[in-house]
Amino acid sequence: MITKIRNESQYNQVMALIEGFIQKATTYGGFNLLSSDDANELEKLSALVEQYEDNVLKIMPLPVTLSAVVQHKINELEINQVKLAEMLGVGASKLSQILNGKREPDVTFLKALHSKLGISGDFLLESV
Repeated sequence: MITKIRNESQYNQVMALIEGFIQKATTYGGFNLLSSDDANELEKLSALVEQYEDNVLKIMPLPVTLSAVVQHKINELEINQVKLAEMLGVGASKLSQILNGKREPDVTFLKALHSKLGISGDFLLESV
């Protein structure tokens, strides 16, 4: 039993073990159907990974901004800003200004993001 992750190799091994538990839970129909031994082991491994990531990898969550989410959608759809502007029913200049933080998005723009791109209304409200 590993008590501390000391290097990337051990980290990868522990992540593989966790993946095995995830596969097992998927096969059984949920984490609540894992045996108590498996559930305890998964909990311990997850804590080790969290400690390693916090102290060694220092993984920081990326800030999620409206601009970043829209840019991700542009990449996902394999289109450019001009095409997105057409899809949203806004001018390319307006879209560019909003994405560059030079202009605040209006309600019409936010509604278009929600209806045309499927961006969560909750996220949109929290981001403005």
